[in-house]
Amino acid sequence: MTELKRKIDKFLLDWRNSKTRKPLIIKGARQTGKTTSIEKFGKENYKSFIEINFLSMPEYKTIFNDGYTVDNIIKNISLHNGNFEFIPNDTLIFFDEMQEFPDVATSLKFFGIDGRFDVICSGSLMGINYQEIHSNSVGYKEDYTMRSLDFEEFLWAKGYKDEQIEDLFTCMKEIKPLTNTQYNVMMSNFNDYMITGGMPEVVSMFIDNKNFSGVLDKQKSLLLDYEEDITKYAGALDKSKILVAYQKIKVFLGNDNKKFQITKLKDGARNREYIGVVDWLDKAGIVNVSYSLDYLELPLKVNYNPDNYRLYFGDTGLLIGSLDEESQNDLRNNQNFGTYKGALYENIVAEMLTKAGFELYFYRDEQNKIEMDFILRDEQSIIPVEVKASNNATYSLNKLVDEKQYKNIKYGIKLCNKNIGFNGKFYTFPYFMTFFLKRFLKEKNNIL
Repeated sequence: MTELKRKIDKFLLDWRNSKTRKPLIIKGARQTGKTTSIEKFGKENYKSFIEINFLSMPEYKTIFNDGYTVDNIIKNISLHNGNFEFIPNDTLIFFDEMQEFPDVATSLKFFGIDGRFDVICSGSLMGINYQEIHSNSVGYKEDYTMRSLDFEEFLWAKGYKDEQIEDLFTCMKEIKPLTNTQYNVMMSNFNDYMITGGMPEVVSMFIDNKNFSGVLDKQKSLLLDYEEDITKYAGALDKSKILVAYQKIKVFLGNDNKKFQITKLKDGARNREYIGVVDWLDKAGIVNVSYSLDYLELPLKVNYNPDNYRLYFGDTGLLIGSLDEESQNDLRNNQNFGTYKGALYENIVAEMLTKAGFELYFYRDEQNKIEMDFILRDEQSIIPVEVKASNNATYSLNKLVDEKQYKNIKYGIKLCNKNIGFNGKFYTFPYFMTFFLKRFLKEKNNIL
């Protein structure tokens, strides 16, 4: 199976080389590659790598029975396996599947104070009461959220070099159209990425087979795994309600306004009965939540409506894998991505923005017939972002930029199947350049 280069690789190396490093918790949805990346890092960068999986090795749940001093923990680990070596300043202890034993979080404070051994914890966020874990180790840990592969990582998997990817960004920064070859090849890669998504096993299968053989079956298997985990780890929340909400995401995305409405999940559904459900799906890393803004003013965070939101799949490949067989055939054989009321493009842009570090917001003003798919911000202004499945008129984008009442909006961005350009009001970029937006906005401000 193809070994995938991930962005976490550099993060882990930087963490290892930091003199002020703290114990680390790698957060994220299941099967996004956390364990594989940590194992590779540990084996390549430490003389001693000790891996304890609380799911497959439940006997290690006794290692804190004598308290949380590092010496006692090390002694008890050694009783289970005398072959483990604990070399000060050159040992990584990896506690995996921490959702099976959240008490391990308490030990991070003691490992951090002791300082002799590096510690990484990881596990499926579905089973972690992260608020509890945070309070147990606040100030003594560092966090990293790992998601499925972003488009840049997908390009790495296909063999593209950093210089080739940098050439794309140079064109974006200089507002210089891509060559026909650049555009057509990258759009083809992007279409492949939409279908496969970024789940590591699916990407490796696609790269190894050089086609989509087996991809759908693997995606369906992952979807079933997610549903199984929901029923296993939902805790005090009603598992059936979480399952219903999760399974209906694709239905709401197929609507014109894409608004997720609890009252339409099933007959008699009431908002108060589903309190915590969306938050659970969000915390588990399964969905990306975009909130409606009541006002287009800065800061965005104080103007959003927590009761008006859209839910997107965290991985677009899994969204496609959840569709009916006819849609599957249409997408794979005809690459007809513009169907489904633009939801596929909107979902993947939401995914790419989230992976780039943006929080998701949208804006809808029915009275003035304005609807904007995403609202971003830079240091100085609000930036409306429109995602178009076609190249038709952009009434809302023009109105937001033109109207004086939106004083924080200086320009907009249109994402579509069209080359790089700027018409004095908004920038046009092809969908596949979305992963560059964070960097583009930052460098644009530095230039100004």
